Amino acid sequence: MSVLIVIPARFASTRYPGKPLVALTGASGERQTLIERSWRAAMAVNGVDRVVVATDDERIHDAATGFGAEVVMTSESCGNGTERCAEALANLGGGYDIVVNLQGDAPLTPHWFVEDLISGLRVAPDKGLATPVLRCDGATLNSLLADRKAGRVGGTTAVFGRDNNALYFSKEVVPFTSTTYEADQDTPVFHHVGVYAYRPDALSAYPGWPVGPLETLEGLEQLRFLENGRKILCVEVEARGREFWELNNPEDVPLIEAMMKKMGHK
Repeated sequence: MSVLIVIPARFASTRYPGKPLVALTGASGERQTLIERSWRAAMAVNGVDRVVVATDDERIHDAATGFGAEVVMTSESCGNGTERCAEALANLGGGYDIVVNLQGDAPLTPHWFVEDLISGLRVAPDKGLATPVLRCDGATLNSLLADRKAGRVGGTTAVFGRDNNALYFSKEVVPFTSTTYEADQDTPVFHHVGVYAYRPDALSAYPGWPVGPLETLEGLEQLRFLENGRKILCVEVEARGREFWELNNPEDVPLIEAMMKKMGHK
């Protein structure tokens, strides 16, 4: 099965304008933009035929081509990353069996997260979409709760059934638990990793569906699939000692830089 990775990136982020071009300092002291670090994470994934950055902004285009990425220009009308991936696929003329949306705000995404995701979708022919979930330890759960207490929109949590089909995704911390967990203790909360693997027919159908109330309220693009009766396969991935966090707010920059330093991520 041929695999395309698309990294959607826009400059005009509501919560963090210019986010793709924010520079992050790694363990070696080297500074690279968020979009470059995300591209390098994509290039480390095994079994991928092509990696492209999809954007509507010339500044991102110039930065990405400057570090060697292939760029597909898309329209300003794309409402989210999934719509941008759908347009990028159309502009490339299709021809791929699986399209991966590796969002440009997750430079710490390990290659095996994406590889396990692709494998999960390959063996589930009845699913049009799959996404990874990572069980939170106490430290991660406390970070999510701290964001919500401070009024920040941080990571997303996922709830799924025994068949691993998604029940819901939320920027609130769900399910509720009154238990206090130690930093390294497993919790019943799953952090949604912002990566998606689509079959082309599901991806192409997405822009034609209306935006529903849940997607509007939560600001989560994947809810459009659930609101239109489409199943989402949740693929549990393992951290293997790696820390993971997305860059959602300016406050996340020092957190991610500290994680890179701890992990020796240059």
